[in-house]
Amino acid sequence: MSQLKILTIIGARPQIIKSVALSRAIRNKFSDQLKELVVHTGQHYDDNMSDVFFTELEISKPKYNLNVGSGGHGKQTAMMIDAIEEILFIENPNCVVVYGDTNSTLAGALAASKIHIPVIHIEAGLRSYNKSMPEEINRIMCDHVSTLLFSPTKAGFNNLIKEGFKENNKPPYSIDNPKVFHCGDVMFDNSIHFSLIAEETTTILKDNSLEADKYILATIHRNNNTDDAVRLNTLFNAINKIAKKNEIKVVIPLHPRTAKLLPQNLSSSLYTEIKTSKYFRIIDPVSFLEMIALEKNAQLIITDSGGVQKEAFIFKKPCIILRPETEWIELVESGAAIIADADEQNIINAYNTFLTKKDIMFPNTFGDGKASEFICSEIIKLIN
Repeated sequence: MSQLKILTIIGARPQIIKSVALSRAIRNKFSDQLKELVVHTGQHYDDNMSDVFFTELEISKPKYNLNVGSGGHGKQTAMMIDAIEEILFIENPNCVVVYGDTNSTLAGALAASKIHIPVIHIEAGLRSYNKSMPEEINRIMCDHVSTLLFSPTKAGFNNLIKEGFKENNKPPYSIDNPKVFHCGDVMFDNSIHFSLIAEETTTILKDNSLEADKYILATIHRNNNTDDAVRLNTLFNAINKIAKKNEIKVVIPLHPRTAKLLPQNLSSSLYTEIKTSKYFRIIDPVSFLEMIALEKNAQLIITDSGGVQKEAFIFKKPCIILRPETEWIELVESGAAIIADADEQNIINAYNTFLTKKDIMFPNTFGDGKASEFICSEIIKLIN
C-alpha cells in the first residue's frame, strides 16, 4: 500500500503541542500508511513561543513556514489562505489536518475545502456560545467545512449534533456527509507521554525556589484581559490579595502580550507592588515540559487559557477560570473548576472554596490516552 499524504497546518503554540500526539502515532504505528507534511503559518513568531517547542519535543521541522506574523484578523487570515492554497496545489495531499480555533485553523480549512480536499478537524465541537470571541467564529466555520470532526469531549460531540451533524450517518464521508466522533483528547495523550519526562528533565521548580503544592500557577494572555486596564487591574488585585493573605507564592509565566501591557495598564502602585512582592515569581514564557512540571506541582491554577484549564484537570488541580464562560463545561460541572471572570471577589471566593473543599472530583473526561491512534485509523479509512 502506498503512503497517504497528510498536510498538517499549525501556527500557534497550543497547535504545535497538539500536533505532537498525532505525529508520534504516525511515526510509531502508521508510518507505512501515512506520510505527514507540516505547514507552520508563523502565527506565533516569538522564538520562546514556537521554535523552542519543535526542539524540545523532537518535532520535525515544518516543510513550509509562512512567517505571516501578527496583524489584523482579515490580513493575517488572507495571507495564510493565499499561501496555503499554493502549497496544496504543489503537494496535492489526500487530506488537511487542522487543530483548534486559531486563524491558522480557519485559513487551512477554507483553503482546503474550496479546492475539494477533505478537512480533518481535531478538537471539533467546542463552543463558548460567545461569538464576540474570534476563536468561536473560527471553530464554527471550520467545523462546517470539515469531513471528519474529532471532538475531545461528549459535550463537544453533542454541540455538533445540535448544529445538524448526523450521529449515525454512513460512509462514504465528505464535506456534504461529514462524520463526527467523540474520540478523547490528543492533549491527554500528550500529558501521559510527557508527564514523567517533565519531572526528570526540568529544573523549573528549583530554579524559582518553589515547593510542590505550595504555590499558585497563574496565566493571563487573552486580549480582553490584557488590553482592558480595568479587567487587568482587577485580576492582579485579586491574585495579589490571595497571595498576601495566604502567604503563598504565585508563579506567572508571562505571555509576551501581557509583558508588554502590564506596565502601561496596571496602576503604578499595583505594578510596583507586584514587581517588588516576595510572593510573585514573574518569569519568561516556559517550555511545554516546564509548564507540565509547574502544573503538576501547583496547589491550584488560575488562568484564562482554555488549554491550561484542561491540563489543570488532567493533573487533578483545581482551577479558577478568568473568563465569563468556558468551552470545557465538564470541568465546571464536576466542581473541579470555577468560573470567576474578572471579578475580584469571585476570584477570592473561588480560592477560598478550593482551600476548604476536600472532595473535588476529576472524572475520566478526556479518553484513554489513545485518541491520536484512533484519529489515524479513521483518516486511513476515509482516504481508502
